[in-house]
Amino acid sequence: MARLPSDAAGAAPPQLHAVRLRINGRRHELEVPPWVTLLDLLRDRLSLTGTKKGCDHGQCGACTVLVDGERILSCLTLAVMRDGCEVTTVEGLADGDELHPLQQAFLRHDALQCGYCTPGQLCSAVGLIQEGQARTEDDVRELMSGNLCRCGAYPQILRAVCEVALAPKSASDAGEREAGSVGRVTAESLPR
Repeated sequence: MARLPSDAAGAAPPQLHAVRLRINGRRHELEVPPWVTLLDLLRDRLSLTGTKKGCDHGQCGACTVLVDGERILSCLTLAVMRDGCEVTTVEGLADGDELHPLQQAFLRHDALQCGYCTPGQLCSAVGLIQEGQARTEDDVRELMSGNLCRCGAYPQILRAVCEVALAPKSASDAGEREAGSVGRVTAESLPR
């Protein structure tokens, strides 16, 4: 069995690095070894277990979180790389007891079966809305393609995300939508 250098007799313990993050609105200052991923920091150090470890190789999307408003795979991101950033996990989407509109839509459309992929699906959907690129159902399908659902709830997930992402945000948008143009929803227009 190969040993890490710190296992050698008399070897110095690994050097820790200070990481300052604002996670779900709360400030955190931690000291971590340089190889700790953001996913492991969230789950193991802060007990934010909503973010899931699926493949640990960036292929399934279960670990998707928002960093400074952008979707990232937290299993592929070292915590030290995100020093000073704002991180939002699935635990930070709701406003107290009021669910985020996407969480409400997932419930309405039964867009969760086993639920394992749901946190990553939700964070990815929030990110795609913030990016402002989802104008059609095909756009949503493409932008959500990095998140796998092994239960096959894709049709329900797509309906839930489209309901929120493609919803008109005002009466004038509704008129444009009926005329064939799709209204856009931004993060600022979503109630929280």
